[in-house]
Amino acid sequence: MKKVLFVVVIGMMLVSMSASSLFAADWAIDPVHSNVGFKVTHMVISKVKGQFDDFSGTIKNFDGEKFSDASVEVTVQTASVNTQNDRRDGHLRSGDFFGADSFPTITFVSTKVTPAKDGKFQVTGNLTMRGVTKPVTLDVVYNGMVPMGDGKAKAGFSATTTINRQDWGVSWSKNLDAGGLVVSDDVDLIFELELNKES
Repeated sequence: MKKVLFVVVIGMMLVSMSASSLFAADWAIDPVHSNVGFKVTHMVISKVKGQFDDFSGTIKNFDGEKFSDASVEVTVQTASVNTQNDRRDGHLRSGDFFGADSFPTITFVSTKVTPAKDGKFQVTGNLTMRGVTKPVTLDVVYNGMVPMGDGKAKAGFSATTTINRQDWGVSWSKNLDAGGLVVSDDVDLIFELELNKES
């Protein structure tokens, strides 16, 4: 009986250690299965969406439970902006908007993670765009984790926030005769991220 109990205890310890090693790790964004996008109001009456096709990032020290110990870094290549319209994309790359030649990247580096309930939490960090760095807070939902075998795993997150582009010097604007702006100052940032556990 003691021998059986000993075997059971050892087995439970091994399972626990295996689960711990699975979670406590650094994770890298899988760009093939992720999306970094934005949404703005156009001419007051509609929403226009866009995305960046070239980006990378990590979540470090993420164990699946203690989000407060994690840190996040994301880098976006501004020249990769894609709104499905070549003329508009060229304008967005120009100095009127992202100034891609002078400011090739947009970065986000977290400074604090505040856990909430039911897999929801907030990530506060510094957003740098056009050489301007200002704090923003992302509302984040943890979508879960899937073990892939051999100690590998995938984790999913959805994050959103709204910024005023004028705060970062993205200042091109035109007024409509009827009132309002051709392009809204408020921009919704939308992250749908799938991450791979790094070996």
